[in-house]
Amino acid sequence: MFAGALALSLLTAVGCGGSTSSTRSASSSDGQPPVSAPAAAPEQPARADNRPRVVFLGDSITAGLGLSPEQSYPTLIQQKIDAASLGYHVVNAGVSGDTSAGGLSRLDWALDGDVKVMVVALGGNDGLRGLPPEELQKNLATIIERAQARTIAVVLAGMEAPPNFGQTYTVSFRRVYADLATQYGVPLIPFLLQGVAGIEGLNQRDGIHPTAEGARTVADNVWTVLRPTLKKS
Repeated sequence: MFAGALALSLLTAVGCGGSTSSTRSASSSDGQPPVSAPAAAPEQPARADNRPRVVFLGDSITAGLGLSPEQSYPTLIQQKIDAASLGYHVVNAGVSGDTSAGGLSRLDWALDGDVKVMVVALGGNDGLRGLPPEELQKNLATIIERAQARTIAVVLAGMEAPPNFGQTYTVSFRRVYADLATQYGVPLIPFLLQGVAGIEGLNQRDGIHPTAEGARTVADNVWTVLRPTLKKS
């Protein structure tokens, strides 16, 4: 489990600004806009690839802060998809600084085109700001419902809250993901950064964003849950 100062450091990282880098992504000007001013949604992606899409809706961790485009975990997932001959195209809809409300506000863009699967990796910035878990749950529930209304399969990635808001908040925050996974029958990645957070060699010099090797571990975490969904979709 993820606790103490480590949790606070992680969520500070998630709140950090950064350039969006991926198979299809946008970039920000300086790499670190303030938490209070999330980067704008990326430009509409090109339409060259006609394969059905897997969209990653997330923040700076998904965007690949500090990594080259080919090192971000969604791009690594694309490589795994290709190696497994599953025939999907990954779209990285990670935007630095995004909260669950921010992800919801740009959901229509993210779901544009032939989207079959969406991985929702949001909530870190909600925790950093101490936003009510009820708001997180409401926003994520709406995202899931709107995706499922379009017959899009959803995979939910869990995050952790910082400890400075107290144990009750931390537990309530964590429970949001498990409750939503049960309520909507969606696969759950319990903690996106499992096996990466707090491990020096797997994080960049800031101690909080994954290195290229760390991103490979994140991709493995995601792939374990995502692959069965792709095979069924």
